[in-house]
Amino acid sequence: MSEYSEKSLQGIRCASDIIKASQRAVVLTGAGISTPSGIPDFRSTEGGLWQRVDPFEVASLNAFRFHPQKFYDWLRPLAQTMYNAQPNLAHTALARLENSGMIQAVITQNIDRLHQRAGSKNVVEVHGTLKTMTCTSCFLQVDSEIYLQAYLHQGKMPQCPHCNSVLKPDIILYGEQLPYRPWLEAVKACKTCDLMIVAGSSLEVLPVAGLPMRAVENGAHLIVINRTPTYIDVRADVVFGEDVAQIIPYIVKEVLGD
Repeated sequence: MSEYSEKSLQGIRCASDIIKASQRAVVLTGAGISTPSGIPDFRSTEGGLWQRVDPFEVASLNAFRFHPQKFYDWLRPLAQTMYNAQPNLAHTALARLENSGMIQAVITQNIDRLHQRAGSKNVVEVHGTLKTMTCTSCFLQVDSEIYLQAYLHQGKMPQCPHCNSVLKPDIILYGEQLPYRPWLEAVKACKTCDLMIVAGSSLEVLPVAGLPMRAVENGAHLIVINRTPTYIDVRADVVFGEDVAQIIPYIVKEVLGD
């Protein structure tokens, strides 16, 4: 850990002590935990996806309804990047913590499924999932793997095997409600946790941005790991401005005594 300042080292030790003392820790992750895996975020001023295209033109529910091909044309390179990406050290470190019984759940805003691939088991996907797709006409839900593979490799827009209508990935678009059950699960976890760890989220998108405040108001400790400041830094026990893929593994090593 010699590359870190004494202040950062103290923060790592403090975060480790809080984690080891907790009984019901929960992690909230955003796009920043996956950028080290090569997946671009949405809002950064350098390379963010929404710097290149208006989200309401390609990634809103109305845009999908009227121009699904335009949506799929936009999604294709991003989905390909997600499929090719590998979990980074932050993902695997959090999976180690979960498997050691130190955290109870990972609430994620991401749809890349890197947490699951890293070994995390209790992952709450509050912004939906690419694992399934739903027909826009008959509402049949299918496993997305075979349809996405044909789409990624051949450019074939996914169509319902039952009625031949367009299949929509079960990810949340602008203008769409969050998935009901995952959202209730996330809210319950935040109300009952004694520690919330925010990793790689700027906390700018409601309602998910309000989850850490729910935890703090119920007496939970708070650790924030994000390159840019967040609104809730002032309420945190420890704040790190370093790369999540570097700082989280150090914290986990300290917690597990590696």
